[in-house]
Amino acid sequence: QVQLVESGGGLVQAGGSLRLSCAASGRTLSNYAVGWFRQAPGKEREFVAHVGWRDGTRLYADSVKGRFTISRDNAKSTVYLQMNSLKSEDTAVYYCAAQTGLYGTKYYADERKYMYWGQGTQVTVSS
Repeated sequence: QVQLVESGGGLVQAGGSLRLSCAASGRTLSNYAVGWFRQAPGKEREFVAHVGWRDGTRLYADSVKGRFTISRDNAKSTVYLQMNSLKSEDTAVYYCAAQTGLYGTKYYADERKYMYWGQGTQVTVSS
């Protein structure tokens, strides 16, 4: 079992930055690929970013490419999401999730293939 806890959310003005953290306990995160997803009010949850478990391959949704950066520190069992140039449409609850590294990048955006989820952290961007 892997327990995931997100932190770092909050209220920020448009154009600002936030860094989200996803800390794991239980098993080490080093054997898992990790994704960030978000869910805005009235919308379905959507993929944001993914980092691979071995080579650290990074993949992003088009809507955040160039503004968000995902990274991982396996020694700390923590994955980060640095969010810059935030827009009002980035307002959502952000979730991190872990999937087996054996998938490679095949299911990086498929939330059904992530087996462990955090409770979410709210990000609100005011315009």
